[in-house]
Amino acid sequence: METREKKKGGRPIDDELADLRRMTVPELCQRYQELFGEPARRPHRQLLWREIAWRLQALGEGGLPEHVKQYALAIARNSPLRVRIAENASRRRNGQSLDHTVITTIAGSQHDSRLPLPGSLVIKEYRGQTYVVKVLDTGFEYDGRRYRSLSAIAQDITGTKWNGYLFFGLTKENTSGKKSTAPRS
Repeated sequence: METREKKKGGRPIDDELADLRRMTVPELCQRYQELFGEPARRPHRQLLWREIAWRLQALGEGGLPEHVKQYALAIARNSPLRVRIAENASRRRNGQSLDHTVITTIAGSQHDSRLPLPGSLVIKEYRGQTYVVKVLDTGFEYDGRRYRSLSAIAQDITGTKWNGYLFFGLTKENTSGKKSTAPRS
């Protein structure tokens, strides 16, 4: 029987997993501290073993791709996945790019519902280039600089004035599927 590949610069993962099975709870807690950089929250043998084994495998095999992490976040936030899955299947058939966004709301917050949560990335394809903007608690970060608005970033990218929400595709759509054209108040 073939053993798994060695993790980067170390022993085969199967050998490390076998060692974990022989460790005591204090030894598992120490190994957890080494791998995660913080003390174990619960000294439960089987839970520690599973978390450490997962971490070793993730380190050895590279972890999850970003789109899979975003998909898991969408499930955790109870977003309407069936709709997104059907929409993405249709997009794939038509040769369009897939929608990897996760849309959530913050209850009882003054957070603008058109924006993703702070820490999220807004990605825009424009004239053959990809532009990435990070949403901050107050403002945005683009190209190593902070901005107060998406409009300022859109102007920086295009050289002309733009509505930032429109440029980055963050405008709300009404139920008929058309972009809202209601006058501003």
